[in-house]
Amino acid sequence: MLLAHQMALESEWVQAEMVEASEFPELTSQFGVSGVPDTSINHGAARVVGAVPEEHLLAEIQRVVAS
Repeated sequence: MLLAHQMALESEWVQAEMVEASEFPELTSQFGVSGVPDTSINHGAARVVGAVPEEHLLAEIQRVVAS
C-alpha cells in the first residue's frame, strides 16, 4: 500500500486510497479482498494481492495502460 501512495505523490495520474480491511468487512466482501495489501488498478482492470516489488506493480500498471 505504501508503494501505491508513493506513486500517487509522484504523479497526478495516480490515485491511492487505503481502507483497513478488518474494520470494514462490508467493503472487504464487496471488493473480494483475499489478502492485504490488495491493489486494484484502473477500477479493477488488474489487481495485485500482497506486497510485491515496485517493478511488479509497475509492470501491471503498464500492462493495463497498454491494453
